[in-house]
Amino acid sequence: MEFRVLGPVEVRRDGRRAPFSGAKLHTVLAALLVAREEVVSDERLCRLLWGWAPPATVSAQLYTYISRLRKILGADALIDRRPPGYAMSIGNSTLDLREFEDLAHDGREALLREDFEKAGDLLRDALAKWNGLPFANATEYLADAEAPRLIEARTVALELRITADLALGRHEQITGELTGLVAEFPLRERIRCQLMTALYRSGRQADAIHLYHHGRAVLSEELGVNPGEGLQSTYRALLDGTLDRRPRPAPALLSPARPSGPDGSGHPAPAMLPPDTVDFTGRERELGLLCRALAPERQSAGRPRRVLVTGMAGLGKTALAVHAAHRCQRDFPDGQLYADLRSPDGTPRHPTRVLLHLLRALGPVDDVPVTADQDHLVRLYRERTRGRQLLIVLDNASGAAQLGPLLPNTPEPAVLVTGRTALPTVAGAHTVALAPLEARDSMALLAAAAGPDRLAAAPRAASAIVEHCAGLPLALRIVGTRIAARPRCSPDRLAGRLADPATRLRELHSGDLDVHTSLLPSWRALVPEVREVFPVLAGLGPQPFPAADAALALNRPEAEAERLLEALADAALLEVSGADERGQPCYLFHPLVRLFALSLGEDAAAPAEPAGRAEHNRRLTRRP
Repeated sequence: MEFRVLGPVEVRRDGRRAPFSGAKLHTVLAALLVAREEVVSDERLCRLLWGWAPPATVSAQLYTYISRLRKILGADALIDRRPPGYAMSIGNSTLDLREFEDLAHDGREALLREDFEKAGDLLRDALAKWNGLPFANATEYLADAEAPRLIEARTVALELRITADLALGRHEQITGELTGLVAEFPLRERIRCQLMTALYRSGRQADAIHLYHHGRAVLSEELGVNPGEGLQSTYRALLDGTLDRRPRPAPALLSPARPSGPDGSGHPAPAMLPPDTVDFTGRERELGLLCRALAPERQSAGRPRRVLVTGMAGLGKTALAVHAAHRCQRDFPDGQLYADLRSPDGTPRHPTRVLLHLLRALGPVDDVPVTADQDHLVRLYRERTRGRQLLIVLDNASGAAQLGPLLPNTPEPAVLVTGRTALPTVAGAHTVALAPLEARDSMALLAAAAGPDRLAAAPRAASAIVEHCAGLPLALRIVGTRIAARPRCSPDRLAGRLADPATRLRELHSGDLDVHTSLLPSWRALVPEVREVFPVLAGLGPQPFPAADAALALNRPEAEAERLLEALADAALLEVSGADERGQPCYLFHPLVRLFALSLGEDAAAPAEPAGRAEHNRRLTRRP
């Protein structure tokens, strides 16, 4: 199957167009394709479909469009529900956008090697993938959001192809094409330089000079600026008579020069990343998505690279983000910044403290007044990150108010954020929503922590432990650590303790690692009304349930029950899992989150006792 978005959105099976109709269905398909297996949130789909005036039946209509897509595409594409949205995998099918980007990348590499013939062929093949304006039959909201960066990528590929043609002496063949491009893009100085070069080499020096002065007038009238260094140097070479020399394809086309330090003063590049996880296991698909999203090639049309990793507590968001950051270090020569946005007690850190922490890594802060307010620190932070190829990892973000001041205002720095829910501050970001580990990856992680020999000697216990941990990396690492710390104790004993749901959470504790404690901040962040119904909903059982069942359990209207369920889903304490026979979404507790919720209900029903005594008694019940 072939998918196309570089022109009208199309699906072709065996060379024939699939029966698609309607701008909105094309929009949903295109949004999922462009995301390249990353999650597209319901909120973003809503904006791309209806702008800022969505209908009251948003959820039902989204579900209808997804169902129609699944029916039309069949087994050739897999559309998964991954809160807070949907993700699509096209398997072995082709996507013209992906083919264009791969060919354009190879063409740039060939140009850097000065293999001009191959570069020209590759870039021509890349441009041949286009069939008009992207998303031509989708909504205007999608076109406005996504088309500019794709058009920019096409224009850059076109400039590089012309660079290869000029290097091969084909100036006469491309003069007409360049004349049309200058008329289409009068403010693009590189294309104007290329036409000046072609005209001069074709014996039309006067026309080349006139073209320069015309460009200078256009830039002054439209933008109020003078020609840039590239256009001025081309003009000087024209006057000096040196423009007929074969040009080397300046590496500046691909990677502009940078100063030695992030602040231009020679200060060492920051290297703040925590140590990488030595035995990092699984998450290969998600790791690939992160690395591709952070790659410099994804920066186009001034669009910032912002990547968001979401998921419930204990799923390994930080470990994945740090592992990806270490893998991508070579792409960020100006350094890597890291900040944990959560205090040791689980409360959000104030942005002012985080800004001071990051500014110290970027250079001296002697010029920062002790009484500097947040606005002053934000201005200084954005000045010091502007134009730098930095990777900024912001871990455990809690909300827009905390995250907003920490985001650079230029596209060069890439930002990798982890948080338990989608964050509106990073709207348009590449979102990677983590799910629990599959059984095979769970077993590999447990073996890495406990030692493969220990598990090989007790395979039934190992399988039971994996089942009880329900794919939660934190739980698996805790159990593996406990097994490794007691080489003379059989894993069977610990597996037996985990088998009892009433004591399972107590066993998932080792040193500073504690599943119960990791879930507490999410629960504490809930508003009192949602916090109150959390244990009651857990009593509905381990199977998916619709809002109608929750309404009965809570003795509330269905619409109100759905609002409370969505609040828990937003807090990553509940999952959206399929739909019922009416097409309404169903909700599901992760097994360990359900036990956590039930334990809160038990605590609420028990006689009150001092907080210190309660914590003391809880820890006494944990066995080594």
